[in-house]
Amino acid sequence: MALRRAAAKGSGTLALTRGVLTRAGPPRPRGPLPRTPWTTRGPPPDVLAQAVERLPVREQVELDTITYAGRQHFMPGLARPQFPPWDRGWHDPWHCRGPRYEDMPLRKDRSCFVCHQKVRMLEGVRQAQWLTKTKLVQGLPPSVQSIIDNPAHQLQDYEEGVKRAVWHARLWNTTETAPEREHYCPVLFEDLMHICRLMSAKYPSLAKRMLARNYRIAATWERESALFQVRGQNGILMNSMAPIPPVASKEEVLATEENVLETFHPISPTIDLQEVIVYRELNDTGFKEGYPYSHPHTVFFVESANNYPQRFRPEQLRAKMLMFAFGNALAKARVLYGNDPKVLEQPVVVQSIGTDGQLFQFMVFQLNTTDLVSNDGIKNMVWIDSDQNLYENALCVPEVKKRVVLPLKALVCLQPARQGPSKYILSPVQAGMIIFLG
Repeated sequence: MALRRAAAKGSGTLALTRGVLTRAGPPRPRGPLPRTPWTTRGPPPDVLAQAVERLPVREQVELDTITYAGRQHFMPGLARPQFPPWDRGWHDPWHCRGPRYEDMPLRKDRSCFVCHQKVRMLEGVRQAQWLTKTKLVQGLPPSVQSIIDNPAHQLQDYEEGVKRAVWHARLWNTTETAPEREHYCPVLFEDLMHICRLMSAKYPSLAKRMLARNYRIAATWERESALFQVRGQNGILMNSMAPIPPVASKEEVLATEENVLETFHPISPTIDLQEVIVYRELNDTGFKEGYPYSHPHTVFFVESANNYPQRFRPEQLRAKMLMFAFGNALAKARVLYGNDPKVLEQPVVVQSIGTDGQLFQFMVFQLNTTDLVSNDGIKNMVWIDSDQNLYENALCVPEVKKRVVLPLKALVCLQPARQGPSKYILSPVQAGMIIFLG
């Protein structure tokens, strides 16, 4: 209040603006600026040139970077010290820097498309057919089908064992209400393999085979100016001491020259394959020389992923089976006949069985040629019997009908055979065992 009274009694040179004592002056113009040569035509050229003229660059003086190296601990505001590489004076294989990727002696500029066990092919079997130059035949081969239709090879005695295998996997092996796929699928596979081993007394050739787990395969080939490779761990491989005889006759092999491979343009055949730089183009069966069980017989794939996004669909599983059956056959053919592409005198046959715990996929692959660059000439052959249900359903929770609780055994409905003299023979298990017998 004293300041306001002083400002009111003063000569008018001071004014109070928002509580701040300022010196009074002429009022600011509220309208547009007056029309002058500067406001209408801009500043004169000489004044404009002085404003645009660049000032001389000030000479920069190099300053020493101050780091926290002398303090031996981090200090905010100081630069990070750069120390020279420490020379131990001896070669330590665990703490040594290798050369850069570009300076590696085996470095190649050509990339390779790799198919491993986690690759999901978008086009499924069609894409695998193009990559392996293969002709598809629906159903099992006539030689295998004739064995299935032979009454001497019927498997009525093992039906009860198959039922117990399903009950063991889905009902007895866990205390949970509903077992997950990653638990019951491997158990079912092991039980079915045990049933197959029980037939060794009737078929002595079964004793000349061996199962191999966690082995690694590597097979490399060229296809239309692109390099492909199948490598890594895959399913469980059964090796035998003697190779599987050819399934198709020579006339059927020669007839594959007229077959035209299906394309899926504009989708690239290399879609979903991993593009990497391969330093060594290996062709390895995964076993050392001199291994008595040196011939690949059957590759088993157990799809036990419990989560649906991680699970292979049946079409993707069949494509994976075809690629790895081809890889095992190609690696064995390179060992027998060399790396030169040519038509094989004795085709290499590899079988494959895949399951997700209920659906079974059966496949027989015959490698006729290793010349895979072009689409012309003789092609390989594959027979696929797909989507065979081992059982219709397996309910883990008892069902109540008309106030009667049905037992769990009655809720496992096995799928009957589609053909054969006995309606109680299981078609998937029978076909699988016959393929196992080979």
